[in-house]
Amino acid sequence: MLPNRTGEFAADHDYPATTEELISEYGDQTIELPNGTETVGDVLARLESETFETADDVRLALSCGVSDKAIGRIGYSDRDPAPLGSPYAPDAVSF
Repeated sequence: MLPNRTGEFAADHDYPATTEELISEYGDQTIELPNGTETVGDVLARLESETFETADDVRLALSCGVSDKAIGRIGYSDRDPAPLGSPYAPDAVSF
């Protein structure tokens, strides 16, 4: 899910639509992310050129294509321990 209703433009577009068509028409729209912003054009240009059949396909591509500005702490997981040798592993503590 993208914040600020990003991707709603996709519902009004006629399908099928190519990546290039969407970039040309909506590429300057800003996507607000937790750690900055990106444009729709930047996100779609990062992906392979394709033909989208539905608005949901476009929204999914946008949510999958955003950069690491869309995540909180890079490498953080509260579910699994960091693998050995990971730069994100916490410092060892001796008791």
